[in-house]
Amino acid sequence: MKIRLVQQGAWDMPVDSMPLAVGYLKAVIDADVDFRGEVEAEISNFRGGAQLQDMAKELLSGEIPDVLAFSVLGWNYRQFGALAETFKQVNPRGLVVFGGNHVAHQSERVFRDFPWVDVVVNGEGEHTFHELLTHLLEHREFDPVHVRGISYRRPDREHHTTPDRDRIEDLDVVPSPFLTGAIPMADAAGNFRYDVALMETNRGCPYKCSFCYWGGAIGQKMRSFSAERLAAELDLFGYYKAPSLVLCDSNFGLLEADEEFVELVIKTKEKYGYPQALITSWAKNKSPRFYNIVRQLKQHGLHGLFTLALQTLDDAALTDMLRKNMKVNQWESMVDWLHEEGLECYGELIWGAPGETVESFLRGYDRLAKKVSRIAVYPMLLLPNTAYSENREVHGFVTIRGEDDDFEYVLANRTSTLAENMEMQRFVFWARVLGEQQFLRHTWRPLLDVLEMGQSQVIQSLKAYFERSDDPAAAAFLAKIPVIAESPAIAGALRSLHSQPELRELVRRWWLEEIVPAFPERWREFAAALYEFEGWSRQVYVEPGGEPPPGWRDVERDGGHWYESDPVSLRYDMPTALENWPGTLESGPQEEPTTLVFSARPGYYENLDNYETASMHLATPRRVPG
Repeated sequence: MKIRLVQQGAWDMPVDSMPLAVGYLKAVIDADVDFRGEVEAEISNFRGGAQLQDMAKELLSGEIPDVLAFSVLGWNYRQFGALAETFKQVNPRGLVVFGGNHVAHQSERVFRDFPWVDVVVNGEGEHTFHELLTHLLEHREFDPVHVRGISYRRPDREHHTTPDRDRIEDLDVVPSPFLTGAIPMADAAGNFRYDVALMETNRGCPYKCSFCYWGGAIGQKMRSFSAERLAAELDLFGYYKAPSLVLCDSNFGLLEADEEFVELVIKTKEKYGYPQALITSWAKNKSPRFYNIVRQLKQHGLHGLFTLALQTLDDAALTDMLRKNMKVNQWESMVDWLHEEGLECYGELIWGAPGETVESFLRGYDRLAKKVSRIAVYPMLLLPNTAYSENREVHGFVTIRGEDDDFEYVLANRTSTLAENMEMQRFVFWARVLGEQQFLRHTWRPLLDVLEMGQSQVIQSLKAYFERSDDPAAAAFLAKIPVIAESPAIAGALRSLHSQPELRELVRRWWLEEIVPAFPERWREFAAALYEFEGWSRQVYVEPGGEPPPGWRDVERDGGHWYESDPVSLRYDMPTALENWPGTLESGPQEEPTTLVFSARPGYYENLDNYETASMHLATPRRVPG
């Protein structure tokens, strides 16, 4: 029996994403001695930008599989449904299985949308899929009524759902997809083949936030993998020089085991020099354990993004989100501590939550921006298996499915109208480009402190400048802004800004024409130099096979490849002025001609779609003596 396990990454990148979900399934299949010689599983791992016809060619060229099993999420639901239809034409007796949070407990819709899907897995899939394959081997007639945790089409085409399966208590019974070789680590040249290493240290979530299916769909009780297993997996990642480790945990820093895990990561880095970064979803309620972990990461040079997953600062919206009493809402002191420690922090907000208005959202945005200039703003989604989705009528949600995905985007609710949402989506678009993606990052504090210009006002200013411009480049850029500020649109905007000098010139003109004159006269030359410094501080965008942009060159440094700028002369010592900003603000700008050279890691082009890794490619300055 030939099994094809299919996964597709979210990001349109020229490198693979790690196929963790189907890797677990293959590891379970490979570990069963009774399956040997009877069942053969193969992974088909597609990149986010893979075209439907190319995927069909890979899946259906050569020997046709007997079972096609898809790990389904919102970004691949439609494409996988189309592939399933084609597969059924080629192999009418073949079995199509859908699993994943986007389809779990949603079989009525799945079977209606895709009559060629046979099984939907509800919940964790490792044991369920194994039992389903056992049933196929042992029974001529397909009617797996004794397999718990599935919805399926019976031979009479009626739908049947079996009782839920208990969560896996001992996670170590699931073989490691890394240690077993189910997921290959290296490419043909022997290099680590993925953008990041994905890893679970535990499963579950103790919270039930209304917008999130982590608690509702995955289960409340948290269960952990053993330290011995995690140590062995980390050693493998270190050996293959995985640059970044991304944890698929819901609340890292909540458990005592998380401190032990960080010690293992540190030992791995000391042994191999990798991983160099740890990225995760942090515990919502920060405890002494969190602060200790953060200090340990900093002490050992492990880059990390520390997320304030606030979602909203409005009390009415927090109540509807079931997050009113979370300690995460008492966030100011934690941000102050992170700044004192010299650590990077960014905030997350959601636009479109019930209880939120345009005014309350912008107030909250600017309040957060006074402490944290980098803010990721996401459009509100109605995800399956969430309280919001189950109570959509109560909240008056109006939604639309994405252009390129199957997510339900909120267009209106009981506290914000359709017209308000349409305008705010354009604000979210610009906020994500300028703030979340750090196209502007050094300018926010001077604008706030000198001009009392909040971050939302700055964003609205550039937005308005583009909208009233008669420049063809502005018109072409605006024409590409979609109704919903989806991530593919943000990535597309960034690629345009980095690759088209005329667009960057428009942003520069906005700064010189609208912003610089607003500064007091003694600050204006400083403001002009600030934007020049900003431009050199961005990532270096180089397309495959291309050359660095003017003013940049390739260099070898510290045993690796870097981009380095030509010397840049400024009238002000901008790094010192910004590092000691309170003093600069008090004394005013002091002219001090300074020459800088900027350095940036290569690879931004490949990582642009992923804001978590894109920030690691920002350029940094160093002074040139004399």
